[in-house]
Amino acid sequence: MKRMMTALIVATLPAAPALAGAPEVVTTYANIAEAAYGDSLLKAKALDTAIEALIAAPSDVTLAAAKTAWVEARVPYQQTEAFRFGNPIVDDWEGKVNAWPLDEGLIDYVDAAYGGATDENEFAALNVIATPKFTLSGTEIDATDITPELIGETLHEADEVESNVASGYHAIEFLLWGQDLNGTDHGAGNRAYTDYAAGDDCTNGNCDRRGAYLAAASDLLVSDLEYMAAQWGADGEARAAVTADPKAGITAILTGMGSLSYGEQAGERMKLGVMLNDPEEEHDCFSDNTHNSHYYDGLGIRNVYVGEYVSATGSIVTGESLQDLLAAADPAVEAELTSAINATMSELGQIKAAAEAGFSYDQMLERGNAAGEALILSAVDALVTQTRSIERAVAVLDLDGAMIEGSDSLDNPGAVFE
Repeated sequence: MKRMMTALIVATLPAAPALAGAPEVVTTYANIAEAAYGDSLLKAKALDTAIEALIAAPSDVTLAAAKTAWVEARVPYQQTEAFRFGNPIVDDWEGKVNAWPLDEGLIDYVDAAYGGATDENEFAALNVIATPKFTLSGTEIDATDITPELIGETLHEADEVESNVASGYHAIEFLLWGQDLNGTDHGAGNRAYTDYAAGDDCTNGNCDRRGAYLAAASDLLVSDLEYMAAQWGADGEARAAVTADPKAGITAILTGMGSLSYGEQAGERMKLGVMLNDPEEEHDCFSDNTHNSHYYDGLGIRNVYVGEYVSATGSIVTGESLQDLLAAADPAVEAELTSAINATMSELGQIKAAAEAGFSYDQMLERGNAAGEALILSAVDALVTQTRSIERAVAVLDLDGAMIEGSDSLDNPGAVFE
């Protein structure tokens, strides 16, 4: 989804301080990225193993284990989203693994109420699992064999439609949970394990092809994460890009923090759903895991600010941080931003706690649900306040190249309903 880019307007300030310690700060940043993408790869491999077990012996137990592995895989990955926006290598790649929302009818069967092809998307209800041959842009596509290449190179963003999401976490999520047909009532998708069963036990047809698609999508996720983990390794291009010019690296850190805080999380992922009262605007809409995605996005921002990441193995990556750099430049702005980030984590933690206690995120989106709206909008307000403090940090550090993405839901709410 393309969004407005808004340049920060920096007021006239005294001469900016020297960026003492900036090389160490960007090295810590790159080390955290390497660890977080490495953990994401580790968890994706565990998910792949669980998916293989499900396909080999479908049952309630193996399906539940695959779902658990998917939820666990989201924990480190969401913490990597703070590396988007300021790093072109990441942002150009990210759509392969975490694009949303998706027209899930491209992939598999959907409820009749979902509808069919639209003027905007001819393939919204293609159901490639049931359609081994189809025509795309005048070319006959043979999808008899469902492979990672078919998914990544042909189906993903087919016909240049962004909602034709064929790969990544959310395609796998749909294939594990199925559609969530509960609206704003409690409950996630409820796909039966028999959708992967053999012979007469197969439900909804094409179980062998459904398994082939799930396996191929999982393999593709692993290979995509292998690529990105390597980009932050000792010889990786992403690491080199931020460490070669430390000031540009600091700019990338704050651009990523600000854009994820404001346009992406506060706007597209949270405020928009409240405005539309639409559970389809949930980030993890099939699994009802959105509360965790929001929380770990926030934690990822905190990680890069304080220069600390707790890995999936329990080890801690730490080093000189942006927080240290800002404290040396302007202790008041550092204290303000630290307080704002802590407040955001508190608000996101309240959403997470409420959802885990049974008040699911889609229920929070119900029109007229005052308690749910208050939870979400309090977090939105905290993220916006956090962004204002990030802007002040940009000014103090004289980083005039920083750009923060906007969102109509925050900047031009009337356009949402046009």
